[in-house]
Order: sequence, then C-alpha cells, then structure tokens
Amino acid sequence: MNSHAAIRKPSRAERNQAVRQRLFDAAARIVGERGYAEASVARITDAAGVAQGTFYNHFASRQALLDSLLPELGQQMARAIQDRTAAIRPEAPRELARFEAWFDYLAENPGFLRILNEAEFAAPEAFQRHIANIAGPYHRILIRARDRGELDAFSDLELEVVVHMLMGARSYLGQRFGPAQPPDGAVMRAYARLLAGGLFGERPREPAD
Repeated sequence: MNSHAAIRKPSRAERNQAVRQRLFDAAARIVGERGYAEASVARITDAAGVAQGTFYNHFASRQALLDSLLPELGQQMARAIQDRTAAIRPEAPRELARFEAWFDYLAENPGFLRILNEAEFAAPEAFQRHIANIAGPYHRILIRARDRGELDAFSDLELEVVVHMLMGARSYLGQRFGPAQPPDGAVMRAYARLLAGGLFGERPREPAD
C-alpha cells in the first residue's frame, strides 16, 4: 500500500479561478503602484504570467477587470475591519477601533488608496458600487447604536450624512498622512476628540427662519 496520499489535481473550475485571481492580483498591483491608466491588458497578463488571449476567457474587457477591483478589494477591507472590531462595545470605542484598523489596512495594502482615489474617474460605476457597499452596512451599524442609546438621537437621514462624513475623513486623512501617522498620535487623538465632544463642544443652534 502506498504510504503517500494521492495528490488531487485541481479541477478545471479551480484552475480557471486561479488564473482569474492571478489576473485580478496583477491588475490590483499595477493600479496600486502606477494608476489605472498604466494597467494595459499586455502589462496585466505579463505580470500574471498568462497569454493575452487568456485574459478574455475571464474578463469581457480591460474595463470590466478594472471595474471589479475596487468593489472586491473594498469588501475585503470591510471584512478585515469588521473582523477586528465586531466584538467591541459600546459604539464609541468601536468607531475608534474601526478608524485605527483603516490605517492598519492601508499599511498592509499600500496600493488600496490609489485604487480608491482614482476610481472615481477611471472606474466611476465601480466607485459608486464601493460607496454603496461600505455606506449601507455602516449606516445600519450606527442606527443600531443609536437605538441602543450609544449615540445622540440623530435621524436616519442625519446618520447617513454622518456616515459619509466619517468615510470622507478616512479617505482624506489617508491621503494626507497615509499609514505612517505622526508618532505623537495626533490623528487618532483629534478624531477621538471630535467624536466625543463635537467640534464646538455644544449643540448647534437652530437655523434662523
């Protein structure tokens, strides 16, 4: 009896998925380092180690591949942050942990920010899908936190506005400081102070009629 276990050959579907993943990873690496404009089919297939003709067995066009980058990578980012912060309660420290996890994700995936920032113009449909993918669950998290009494009584629409404010803060602060935040902790400290006390430390007055 042969003591060595038989090595199972990958199925055709598994081989196809592996090739698709190589193309996806190559495109993500090129866009992350050089931008969408530099991600030609020739450059992608060369980096993936496959023939150019093989590309079209997996993606209808170059744009179809580029349109898949941000939504898929964004979901990976969201899962990484969720896995790290899901057990934290109440919502205030959990939000700070999400913010910190975002910067840690950038440190581990330095090309993500370029993929995100250029997508608005190079892959606008993908950009809108990404925003919806992230904002929807984030909005529901804050609604549940409000209903538990862990944040002020914002309306649902106001919380949607807050979600986009917080998402914008991540994007712009990521561009300004990147994963290498100042060593004195100013970014986290300023974010925590803003969340805890508001910018002016008092409730805004109602606008005049």
